[in-house]
Amino acid sequence: MSNDWDHTIDGARQAAAQDQLHTWVGDFLASPGSDNADLAEQLGEASLWWLGPVEVPLDQLHRLAGPAGHPVVEPVEDSGWRDDVEELAARIEAGGEQVAPVIATFRDGQLSLEDGNHRVEALRRAGLPRAWTVVGFDGPGARDRFVDRSDPDGTAAR
Repeated sequence: MSNDWDHTIDGARQAAAQDQLHTWVGDFLASPGSDNADLAEQLGEASLWWLGPVEVPLDQLHRLAGPAGHPVVEPVEDSGWRDDVEELAARIEAGGEQVAPVIATFRDGQLSLEDGNHRVEALRRAGLPRAWTVVGFDGPGARDRFVDRSDPDGTAAR
């Protein structure tokens, strides 16, 4: 069993096909691109059941931070985003950038964005309606109900 997946949509798909999406999530979050080892440990301890990557409409991802008028916990003024969000949006719009999947958890009937606030904002600014997302669930029943409700195309893994 290989563990040399990259931190891309295809890498997440390969990990899911090997029933190792949980390992991919931990590796991705601890990588220099995400630099979020604490979150990797926290989500690893939660024994989540994973699905993905699946395309999720941006307006269904409840972000920690983002522009007012969007599903966010903490509204941030447009000028509050780092310059790299605008640069990433320009590369996405030009067709030269495919961003890594974002990481979300399904809680209380909604998708809470755990990692990827800046990527989601860049996608929004580039005019794209959806983000490739890897979603963690409390158990296989919650995951299966989500799949039945939304019928996303993805591979589940624990």
